[in-house]
Amino acid sequence: MFVLIVGAGRVGSAVAKSALSSGHEVSVLDEDPLSHERLDAGQDKSWEDSGGQFTVGTALETEALVHAGIDRADVFIASTAGDNTNLVIAQLAQRRFEVEKVIVRVMDPARASWYGEQGLHTISPTKHAIEMFEMALQPEPV
Repeated sequence: MFVLIVGAGRVGSAVAKSALSSGHEVSVLDEDPLSHERLDAGQDKSWEDSGGQFTVGTALETEALVHAGIDRADVFIASTAGDNTNLVIAQLAQRRFEVEKVIVRVMDPARASWYGEQGLHTISPTKHAIEMFEMALQPEPV
């Protein structure tokens, strides 16, 4: 399976390394060339020597997405720091490039729900944190 991940921060780079070690073909796109260091960190070989691909570019530019391999992506993951960017590029992957599985990180739980209803697979860390805090506040059973 070919996985394209946009955003090589803590989340994107960890998911990229996990997917690559699981035997998937992985391409990462990030506008910061230094984010490549997260892909190499803690590895025996460089990201590229391990079989990964890294592209420097802005995901809002179609040319960068194409260079990163969106035309052949089976899975597209939008994990940049910005909800707006993630939602725009996820919709682009879904509608224009017809990527079969599109997963998008959305910090705002209300927006995550709405976009989920529109067919995007949304993950809201904020919503998960709220649920975990609510569970932690429950009294312990006697």
